[in-house]
Amino acid sequence: MYADKRICRQMDWIYQYITFPITDPTWIFLLVLVMILFAPIVLDKLRIPHIIGMIIAGLLVGEHGFNILARDSSFELFGKVGLYYIMFLAGLEMNMNDFKENKYKALTLGLLCFAIPILIGFFTNLSLLHYGVATSVLLASMYASNTQVSYPIVIRYGVSNQRSVSIAVGGTAVTDTLTLLVLAVVAGMFKGDTDGAFWLLLLGKVILIGAIIIILFPRIARWFFRRYDEVVTQYIFVLAMVFLAAAMMEFAGMEGILGAFLTGLVLNRMIPHVSPLMGHLEFVGNALFIPYFLIGVGMLINVRVLFGSFNAIEVAGVMIAVALTGKWLASFLVQKIFRMKGIERRLIYGLSTAQAAATLAAVMVGYNIILPDGSRLLNEDVLNGTILLILVTCTVSSFVTDKAARRIAMDETQPDEHLKRSTEKILIPLAYLDTVDYLMDLALMIRSAKFEDNILALHVMTDTADSERAGMRGRLCLEKAAKATAGANVELVQLSRYDVNVSSGIIHTAKEQDASCVVVGLHRKVNIMDSFYGKVTENLLKSIHREVIVAKFLMPLNTIRRIVVAVPPKAEYEAGFQKWLRNCCRMGASLGCRVHFFATEKTTGYIQSFLESKYKQTLTSFSSLENWDDLLLLTGHVNYDHLLVIISARRGSISYDPLFEDLPSQINTYFNNNSLMLVFPDQIGDTVKETITFSKPIGSVDVPLYEKVGRRIYKWLKRQ
Repeated sequence: MYADKRICRQMDWIYQYITFPITDPTWIFLLVLVMILFAPIVLDKLRIPHIIGMIIAGLLVGEHGFNILARDSSFELFGKVGLYYIMFLAGLEMNMNDFKENKYKALTLGLLCFAIPILIGFFTNLSLLHYGVATSVLLASMYASNTQVSYPIVIRYGVSNQRSVSIAVGGTAVTDTLTLLVLAVVAGMFKGDTDGAFWLLLLGKVILIGAIIIILFPRIARWFFRRYDEVVTQYIFVLAMVFLAAAMMEFAGMEGILGAFLTGLVLNRMIPHVSPLMGHLEFVGNALFIPYFLIGVGMLINVRVLFGSFNAIEVAGVMIAVALTGKWLASFLVQKIFRMKGIERRLIYGLSTAQAAATLAAVMVGYNIILPDGSRLLNEDVLNGTILLILVTCTVSSFVTDKAARRIAMDETQPDEHLKRSTEKILIPLAYLDTVDYLMDLALMIRSAKFEDNILALHVMTDTADSERAGMRGRLCLEKAAKATAGANVELVQLSRYDVNVSSGIIHTAKEQDASCVVVGLHRKVNIMDSFYGKVTENLLKSIHREVIVAKFLMPLNTIRRIVVAVPPKAEYEAGFQKWLRNCCRMGASLGCRVHFFATEKTTGYIQSFLESKYKQTLTSFSSLENWDDLLLLTGHVNYDHLLVIISARRGSISYDPLFEDLPSQINTYFNNNSLMLVFPDQIGDTVKETITFSKPIGSVDVPLYEKVGRRIYKWLKRQ
């Protein structure tokens, strides 16, 4: 009898956990994690994109599959978070400089992606499906909508900075905005409140909330980032801003995805793509929230509708054909109008084809509207056809995007001649914990992603009385630096060494590692006899011919609004001219801010020529600075939230001026309360010479001055 009771208890336990659909939260979350883990692994061997794997996994475990899991409130909650996350990352990952340059292309794509499908769909719905006018309009607007479901693919391949991606994402914003407006209009018509007051109220609420997001959100975020630098706190703050914007948009009668996308756009400049915060945002979204959303979409799909009735097959076939054809025609016209490459058209088509968010919103709104005769505005055939439309368009979008993004990534990774001949290693000596973050952020912004292991953190210890405490401080500095780079998915090379003094250790390490750039913090004066640069930096400038950057930041780099660069005369003749110019452009691109150059008219011509050939998308402006003896002229152009970059030179170099000796006193007098970078470019010496090329003839600039003089003396003696 006792054995029977024990068996019954075991059977009850098994029945409790085996009954489908599973309702225990622990098992639900475990199964979701298993799907997130193994679906990409299995389908990757079949060369099927990961996104399709998540949707298929949701289809199999959903109520229309094996009924293992029910689409409960957890899937609705996490699914909505994932949906907002996709739109937020789409706005955050956009290259705003590229978007501004391609805004007319994006606007054209958005209008075409809206107009072509809605026109084709409207007449198709009337003639083939025999729907009414209101139903045809709402259903046609569903063909035009777009969700960036395949956007994580371009992030994974590292091609999110392509102009075709910016055009596609910008076009999505235009298309979805127009689609959601149509949805609001149709829904309002059947609520009986489409009088003049309805339109004015809707327009007023959208404009007001849009203005709040665009104007107030950046100011609030900049204030918060300057006061709280802990990554977890910043992450929670950003997520709260996303949901606040989404909630406000829903209050206005629009869909929350529009607010999430706008938040990504306005915070774009304050969350650099190479920052630890960006790494955390992408990691959490791609690891949990976005897969949860995709699995939830798969659970809505009912494949059995194909075998239910001919009407369902007919409706689904028309919807899929119109949606795919309309988006292809729009992508084709954009390519021909703006003379783009075929691979760009395919990437635009892949990113513009998938439908999920706005489509689901539209069909659910139409399905819930009851007409006077008791029927629904959008019937069950449309609902089932919409699910199949989502499956097919997401599949096509993922395959096309994956293939195009892989092709572009392979083309980009081909090393060019300059990269074959050059190396990049940025050495950062660390001594104080409070300077680690901004020095590592600076290194992350100026590094090239084409080189691996190109950031080296160094701590030098000397044989002094407090060497043990210094060693402990050095280990803490290196650990903090490693965490900062790990958050940005960059591997850090950690170096620690003993030497007779700090400057000797840095010099020997720079030569042993063949460092191309050394980034140090500005010297902290201990007593009144200390110099401005300090003994360590002065020894570096005397013994190292590579670029040396001396930095001091009074606020986080992501809150810098402008970079002001003071360039001395003849700076274009230095061997490191291209290098510091590239660094300034990379910083401007990462921060999304303008780089303002102050230089002579001749030097400005060289800078503009280089930018035109290499960095056309960088936001730049130029002003004349003919008189270098007094930097007081710059005080009116450098605000507290600007970064002042002064291009200096070592004694004896081509661009060196005796007036540089007064730089420390002028900086202390005029710019003591500003973030500052002093750049000492490469010199011809022990370093590898960089050939300088420009788009306009400027003579033999790549030949060293002493070699020119030697050749002329030789020719003169030969003539004699």
